[in-house]
Amino acid sequence: MFVTTLTLRDFRSYARAEVSFGPGLNVIHGPNGAGKTNLLDGVYFGCTGRSCRTSNERELIRFDQAVTRVQVRAQDADARGEVHELTVGFAPGEPKRLQLDGADVERLVDVVERPLVSVFLPDRLELVKGAPALRRAHLDQVVSGLWPLRAASRRAYAQALAQRNALLARLRSGRGVASSLDAWDAELARHAVALAADRAAAASLLAPRFPEQARALGLVGEATLEYRPRSRAADPASFVAELRERRAGEIERGFSAHGPHRDDLALLRDGRDLRVYGSQGEQRLTLLALLMSERQTLAEERGRAPVMLLDDVMSELDADRRERLVAELASDGQSLITTTDLAHVPGADAPGVTRLRVAEGAVLQEARAA
Repeated sequence: MFVTTLTLRDFRSYARAEVSFGPGLNVIHGPNGAGKTNLLDGVYFGCTGRSCRTSNERELIRFDQAVTRVQVRAQDADARGEVHELTVGFAPGEPKRLQLDGADVERLVDVVERPLVSVFLPDRLELVKGAPALRRAHLDQVVSGLWPLRAASRRAYAQALAQRNALLARLRSGRGVASSLDAWDAELARHAVALAADRAAAASLLAPRFPEQARALGLVGEATLEYRPRSRAADPASFVAELRERRAGEIERGFSAHGPHRDDLALLRDGRDLRVYGSQGEQRLTLLALLMSERQTLAEERGRAPVMLLDDVMSELDADRRERLVAELASDGQSLITTTDLAHVPGADAPGVTRLRVAEGAVLQEARAA
């Protein structure tokens, strides 16, 4: 599934914009500050109901305006070519309005008829070099992309964890009895085992593809991806037993220190953690290899490659790696790449490539090469 049209109203730097994209490689070029990254954020917001750049959604509304609206039209890449329309309306202090084909939905990320999206931003290097929580959340997004119905496991675990933590805090302050944890231990264990199994299954699909993508992008050494769960329990009863062993310490601390909320996804090169031992350039290639591995996995497992949103990805890659990346992107699916210099994108003038020029909050469609 690919995005055919993006319509923005009072979104970031755009008062009004309607942009058409091609099904393959799309190159968005223009000077710094022109609004290229905002365009990618508009696509992401329209497909997921969230921004890929900020958690403060007030920043998405154009200055001196009260509401923003983003609409994405998407088409299936298969022979049926079904078209769907996703709409997101947001005004501070009001519930966000999410719609699929004109009907209200609760969460766009649970909608099967939407394009999957994968995004590279320069500040997303934190996914490689930052805290484990970022990698856990990212792995959960992969799980949701592969098996949309399993996204409920993470939400159920988070709810049970919050309730158990509240009880631990009360016990730490001397209120209640430790046996009151039994019920929440059982509830947490049920969701913990399901969540860990989903993460392990997703990681096992990514693991063989990650070194291949890393090599293709020119990362020197043997790259590996490892899911590192905090618990080794294979069933709820075993997880409950682990919690019982740690109960006294958790009551003393007042929070749950054991479970999937402490898992990590390790990205290694020759057995060494790239979070610690990788250079900025190596971490950049690692992130790209991870995203491309996910793209290949989703394409093979679900029959639909995610739309790749790549912001300023070429500026720190040498000519050889640029060629490799574009060749991989051209193999399947839709990609949107921003750049300040068209010369940084190999084949930007090739047949079938869509070029868009951004200047002062306006998008100018250039003729697509035949």
